[in-house]
Amino acid sequence: MATIHVDVVSAEEQIFSGEAKFVALPGEGGELGILPKHTPLITRIKPGAVRIEKADGSEEFVFVAGGILEVQPGTVTVLADTAIRGKDLDEAKATEAKKLAEEAMKNAKSDIDFAAAQSEFAAMAAQIAALRKFRQK
Repeated sequence: MATIHVDVVSAEEQIFSGEAKFVALPGEGGELGILPKHTPLITRIKPGAVRIEKADGSEEFVFVAGGILEVQPGTVTVLADTAIRGKDLDEAKATEAKKLAEEAMKNAKSDIDFAAAQSEFAAMAAQIAALRKFRQK
């Protein structure tokens, strides 16, 4: 079966690099599925889980807190604002951060403060959802 090279990187480190049969991730307009020889594409991605079906049939999950996706016929590159391997996600920390963001939204003194807290809240909610999806596998 044909494969596609996948790189998932954040500002801090390279999270994944390898061959895959399929990649699914949360695009700006909805869930995207990428197969080998996909039409070239550049789009923003939303916070959520990147699911990589590796060439050997195993799966890799990575949480991304947004970023950019570039697809070329032989390569998928995910440039994430923040990326965390599924196995490294901590539900307790994410839940606490979500609660703090919710409090910050309630106590926001300006639209900018509210928007920042709302963005953090959405990212933490997506991280918790990604963690639960990862645990189901």
